[in-house]
Amino acid sequence: MFSDITAALSNPRQSLQQVLNFALVLSTAFMLWKSLSVISNSPSPIVVVLSGSMEPAFQRGDLLFLWNRDVGAEVGEIVVYNVKGKDIPIVHRVVRKHVTVPVSGVEATENGTMSLSGPKLLTKGDNNVADDTELYARSQSYLDRNEDLIGSVRGYIPAVGYVTIMLSEHPWMKTAMLGIMGVMVILQREQ
Repeated sequence: MFSDITAALSNPRQSLQQVLNFALVLSTAFMLWKSLSVISNSPSPIVVVLSGSMEPAFQRGDLLFLWNRDVGAEVGEIVVYNVKGKDIPIVHRVVRKHVTVPVSGVEATENGTMSLSGPKLLTKGDNNVADDTELYARSQSYLDRNEDLIGSVRGYIPAVGYVTIMLSEHPWMKTAMLGIMGVMVILQREQ
């Protein structure tokens, strides 16, 4: 094995080509991710379900595809949102929508107060007893459709994202996987 590594490193042109091929693969993956982000209008067009709060609709490890080009979210729709100050996406169902009525560029809510932002939503996990008000940021009772939502779920693939969960729960697996990939790049031979 070490003779293969030594032989691969002795030819700098081949080593450089292998490194450039690896960089090409990484940049292609990045461009695909960014293209999906632009098409779906979501900073994270694909997310993995991290908990069992949406069972039986979604299981832990399901891969979700998001869309964020809709103007509003309806009651019953499954959405993904980020809590202000935290960067963990939460997948829950909209259980209540706070209706706003536009009045000359400013929105007036049903109780007469004025609001400059989008529709307000209350969410809850299907497997949870209570709604998500305890999960929201301090002094936040509803989610703002325009500010807090990452997107609405439009499709999913069961269990495919479980690899992501394993890598985040066991950091040594990430290191081992990167090491194996590095060795494979070095040992790859030009055909």
